[in-house]
Amino acid sequence: MLRVAVLVSGGGTNLQAIIDAVENGTITNTELVGVISNNKNAYALKRAGNHQIPAQCVSPKDFETREEFNKVFLEKVDELKPDLIVLAGFLVVIPEEMISRYRNKIINIHPSLIPKYCGKGFYGKRVHKAVLEGGEKESGATVHFVDEGVDTGEIILQEKVPVLEGDTPDELAARVLKVEHRILAEGLNQIAAKIQVEKMKSDEKGGKR
Repeated sequence: MLRVAVLVSGGGTNLQAIIDAVENGTITNTELVGVISNNKNAYALKRAGNHQIPAQCVSPKDFETREEFNKVFLEKVDELKPDLIVLAGFLVVIPEEMISRYRNKIINIHPSLIPKYCGKGFYGKRVHKAVLEGGEKESGATVHFVDEGVDTGEIILQEKVPVLEGDTPDELAARVLKVEHRILAEGLNQIAAKIQVEKMKSDEKGGKR
């Protein structure tokens, strides 16, 4: 069973999509072991509680330095013993030590077709506003691994959506969000299956010694 931790800052609709996909069997061999938010008022924490998933807040605002926050934040993540960490709208810079420790085990969902409209400053409605101002005919969402850069990790899945004439940032965001929910669950399921196979191979190798 793949142990998955979810990090989230806001309402948690992507978290809810993952919860629903695990519960209805779309995502297999997966257990949600915990949710961490940097925002004590994030509705995502309530969503987790509604499904008996351990949830907690670890906020940079509660620490004098970013170094102190990073230390405690990483300790809280480690306590969950995750096989995979999902950033589902998490607006805090991930400590480099965490990226190093969980190499190729952290994934993110971004509301554009990377490498377009990504990187520093591109998040939330800003992305969709920039897409419309750029005169794009299509946008979409991307699931990717997290590395030391911002939205620069290896792409796992992408899906396009059309930009319609007269679209507002909110209308485009709603269309992209539906795709986010679907491909985040699909990407998570792919990784769960892959890690499960790797675990079985490792167990077999260990048994032969």
